[in-house]
Amino acid sequence: MKMEWRDGNRITLLENGEAFFPRVNELIGQAQKEVLIETFILFEDEVGKNLRRVLIDAAERGVRVEVTVDGYGSPDLSEEFVSGMVSAGVRFRYYDPRPAFMGMRTNLFRRLHRKIVVVDATIALVGGINFSDEHMSSYGPQAKQDYAVEVAGPVVDDIHRFTLQALYSEDEHRSWWGRGRRSRRPAHNQQPGDAQALFVYRDNDQHDTDIERHYLDMLRSAKKEVIIANAYFFPGYRLLKEMRNAARRGVRVVLIVQGEPDMPIVQVGARMLYNYLVPEGVEIYEYCRRPLHGKVATMDDYWATVGSSNLDPLSLALNLESNLIIHDRTFNQELRNNLNGLIERDCQLVDESRVPKRTYWHLAKTVLVFHFLRHFPAWVGWLPAHTPKLSLVAPPVQPELETQDRAEPENEGAKS
Repeated sequence: MKMEWRDGNRITLLENGEAFFPRVNELIGQAQKEVLIETFILFEDEVGKNLRRVLIDAAERGVRVEVTVDGYGSPDLSEEFVSGMVSAGVRFRYYDPRPAFMGMRTNLFRRLHRKIVVVDATIALVGGINFSDEHMSSYGPQAKQDYAVEVAGPVVDDIHRFTLQALYSEDEHRSWWGRGRRSRRPAHNQQPGDAQALFVYRDNDQHDTDIERHYLDMLRSAKKEVIIANAYFFPGYRLLKEMRNAARRGVRVVLIVQGEPDMPIVQVGARMLYNYLVPEGVEIYEYCRRPLHGKVATMDDYWATVGSSNLDPLSLALNLESNLIIHDRTFNQELRNNLNGLIERDCQLVDESRVPKRTYWHLAKTVLVFHFLRHFPAWVGWLPAHTPKLSLVAPPVQPELETQDRAEPENEGAKS
C-alpha cells in the first residue's frame, strides 16, 4: 500500500500515559461505528482493565471493535480477561502466538511493534505508548518517558485503510523464498507546508526500509538542527554516517538516549557508538530521570516524526512498525521545546572525557559486535519457520443448558 503526503491535518502531541490513556478511553467512549487497535503490549493491570471496560461498553452498544496484540509482547493475559471482551463482541487477535518452551517465550523475532488506535475512521493515534501501567508516572522510577500523536484529517484515511488491511492480510512478513524485492522509494513531499502528514510503515515485503529512509533523507536535508530521541539506539552505518556528515557541515545534531535503561544491554550498545559520533560534533545526552521509551525526532523548524520504530536492528530489520512524518511548524516547535526541556532538566551530556579511548582492542571489539548485532536479526529473518500469523480468539462456547434456557422464553413469546 503506497502512502502519500496529506494536507489539512490537525496534529496533537500526547506525552506519556497521563495524556494518552484518558484520551484513548474518551474517544472509545464516544465511538459510534468502529474502533481499531494494534499494540505490542496490553497488560492486565489498571491501564489494561480500563481499556477493557471501554472496549466492552463500545462493543455492547453495537460498535465494531477490533483489537490486535502481539503474542510476544502480551503473553500473560488471562482467559477471563480476553473472553470477557470476546463475549461482548470484541474481535480479539494475537499476532504470532506461541506456547512457551521451558518457561521461555520463543517467538522473539518479527514482532508486531506498532501502536495504532483508529476511531470511527476520523481520528487516529500513532506512537510508542503501550497499554501498560509502566507508562504512568505513578509506576515509579521505572515509568517510561514516551510520546504519541493524535491526528484528525485526510491522513487518517490512510491509517484506517492500512489497519483494516492488516487485519485480513497474512502477507506482513517476507516469505523466505521471496527475498530480493527492492523497497519502493518513500513518498516525497513536493510542496512542504504546515498541517501536512505522511503515514509510513515498515513491513517485511516492499516497505522494509521506508522509515529508515525518511530518517536518512531528513539528515541529508537538515540545515540548522536535528534532535533525535530514541530509546533503543543502534542503527546501521548509513544512518550513523549521515549524522556525522550533518554535524560536519555545521548542523547541530543532538541525540538523546537512555541513561537509566530498562535493559542494560541497550546502554552498552549505544555507548559503543559514542566514539564514532562525539568526536565529529554530535551532541549525545543520556536521559537519566527514568527509562526513555520515545521514538521521536525533529529537524529544523518544520519536520518531525513520532512513532513506534526504534533505530535498532529489530525495528529496522524485522519488526512491523509505523511512524507519522509531520511537516508543521507549530508541532515541530512544541516537540522541540519538549525535548530541549528534557535535555535541560534530566540529561547528562556525554563529552569526550566519557568516550572510550581509541585502541585497537576497542576498535576490533566494536566492529565485531556492531556487525553481529546489526545483521543477526536479518539472518534470522531468512528462516522459513518465522512466518507469523494472526490468530482470532474464538468466542467462548456457551453451555448447552444455558443456551436452552435462553431459547425457551423466546419460543414461548413467539407462541403467545
